[in-house]
Amino acid sequence: MLQLTVNGNRHELAMEPDTPLLWALRDGLKLTGVKFGCGIAVCGACVVLVDGKPVRSCVTPVSAVAGSRITTIEGLSSDRSHPVQLAWIAEEVPQCGYCQSGQILTAAALLERNPDPTQAETEDAMSEVLCRCGTYPRIRTAVKKAVQLAAKQAAKQAAKQAAKQDREA
Repeated sequence: MLQLTVNGNRHELAMEPDTPLLWALRDGLKLTGVKFGCGIAVCGACVVLVDGKPVRSCVTPVSAVAGSRITTIEGLSSDRSHPVQLAWIAEEVPQCGYCQSGQILTAAALLERNPDPTQAETEDAMSEVLCRCGTYPRIRTAVKKAVQLAAKQAAKQAAKQAAKQDREA
């Protein structure tokens, strides 16, 4: 039995240790937001976050991530309120949608490690996931919008925290 922590929940799976994480998520846990694209870690449709970093689940053995925190698109936020998800919706990024979970998780990881990336940093990070529909201009615009939305969310949270501290004082 392999133990995985996925989207904050612990799971035990009876799978071979060399089973790709992609299939553990899709077949074992029925988390179908992660997509099979190329199977050789080139396209990025299978990206999930492992301890906050984008990982190609199609080539990652499930045994390699036991004990790690795994986040799929289903676990990024329960109500699509993550700044990247809000920006993707506002900018109408998806066409076919196949690469979008990989795109969104890659953008979320970028903004987690760098809350205000340059255009070059954005392009470098986002070039890791292929979009066959060619929505790259909308992806770049959505990442910029996510930066703004994240800043607004942080400011609101800080204001709430300050108000709470004032009430308690």
